[in-house]
Amino acid sequence: MKRGALLLPACGALALGASLWWIRRNYLVAAVEGRSMEPSFRSGDRLLVRRARRVRAGQVVVVRIPDPPVVYEPPPGLELGLELVPKAEAPKRDRPGRRLLIKRAVAVAGDPVPRERFPALRDVPETVVPPRTLVVLSDNQAAGWDSRAFGFVRGDQLVGVMVRRLTPL
Repeated sequence: MKRGALLLPACGALALGASLWWIRRNYLVAAVEGRSMEPSFRSGDRLLVRRARRVRAGQVVVVRIPDPPVVYEPPPGLELGLELVPKAEAPKRDRPGRRLLIKRAVAVAGDPVPRERFPALRDVPETVVPPRTLVVLSDNQAAGWDSRAFGFVRGDQLVGVMVRRLTPL
C-alpha cells in the first residue's frame, strides 16, 4: 500500500469535520412551535438561522428569553389572548429558562422607541432603542408573547437571523 493512500482519506475526513464544525457554529435550524408567527410561519415549519449580531428592522430573528412566569398578568391595556397554564400542567422543558422565540424585529438600535404599541416600553427613559438592543413583535399579535410584555431584547439574547424557510424532507 502506498504511503499517500492513507493520507488522502484522512485529509478528507478532517476537511469534512472542519466544515461541519463551521456550519454548526454559524447556523442552526429552528422549529416553529405555536401560532405566534402565523400567517408567515406555521407550527412545524423549520427555519435556517444564521447566528448573527446585526439585525435590521423587519427581519425574522431567534432570541433567547427567560421563560415567562406561570401566572402572568399583562400590563394594563394589553390583552395577549394567551391561555395561562396551571403550574401542575405546565409543559416540561429540556432546559428551563432557555426558551427560543421566533419573532420579527420591529425596531433596532437607534430607531425611536415604539411606546404606543408596547406597554412594557411606555415608561422607559430612552427616546431611541439603545445600542445592542432590539424590539420584537409576533406576526400574530393575538397569540404572541413579545416585547409588548417583556420590553427590550438585549444583544446577548439574540441568537440569529432567519436566512430561509426549509422545505420538508
